[in-house]
Amino acid sequence: MAARMTQGGKVVIIGAGGRLGSALVTKYAPKHDVLPVRRADLDLSQSDAIAPFLRSHNPNVVIYTAGTTNVDLCEEHPEESLKTNAEAPARLADYCKSHGARLIHISTDYVFAGNDPILRKESDPAEPINVYGRHKLAGEQAVLNASPEFLVARVSWLFGKDRPSFPDMILKRALENDEVFAIADKVSCPTFSDDLAEWIEPMMSDTRYCGILHLCNSGSCTWQEYGQKTLDIAASLGLPLRATTVQGQSRVNFPAFKATRPEFTAFDISRYVELSGTTPRAWQEALEDYLRGQYL
Repeated sequence: MAARMTQGGKVVIIGAGGRLGSALVTKYAPKHDVLPVRRADLDLSQSDAIAPFLRSHNPNVVIYTAGTTNVDLCEEHPEESLKTNAEAPARLADYCKSHGARLIHISTDYVFAGNDPILRKESDPAEPINVYGRHKLAGEQAVLNASPEFLVARVSWLFGKDRPSFPDMILKRALENDEVFAIADKVSCPTFSDDLAEWIEPMMSDTRYCGILHLCNSGSCTWQEYGQKTLDIAASLGLPLRATTVQGQSRVNFPAFKATRPEFTAFDISRYVELSGTTPRAWQEALEDYLRGQYL
């Protein structure tokens, strides 16, 4: 069944308390009939509650930005990850298919093994190496098995206003400490939540955006390079940094990691460029906009 268009219809954003969900609500609420759904509104671990909740609100579009995103928590508590990252998207997809609603499901670069230093296309084989990635892949498959018209948008290294992210963490450490470290052997693509919200908006009604789509700002980097650019921008803004250099550390030796991380998961975004006719701005430019807005 084809998805109904969003004009005059309701957009349900599940995960509205998260970084991306908050950005979507902020951007869409002035122009659309938006229902923000937070954890207190819908317990995603109770899968039988999902369809009745949606039925009571009759959405035209459902955007699923929730799930368990703490990679190490997923490794230690796989049952929680399974419920929110695999089973919940499957229930959402079943409901949306049977009720003619459009589903946009947010996924991750962690579905890739990341063994080779090449940009990942949507058609490349997904071979996750941790619990989080395996369950996110299962969620993707459930969504697209329900309908090829649904959209799975893979995103990576999200930063934005509504919840502290990597740049905020690095900056906080540099303001308080003489030394700052970040992983030097992991590569992906930073993505500004405000930009992502702008890209996704036309996808709510334009079903050319279907299947799997990679979305991120242009360019890739290591965590160390990401952190160093954060400090370079912060220094140019006059923030009183104690540390101005980010020192590199191997992810293999990082004591806090419980789950294995893929090394290289930077996206090829040519499909999005072709569909939209636009090229996302560089992550460095987006990061500077974010830091200026947050700290000036």
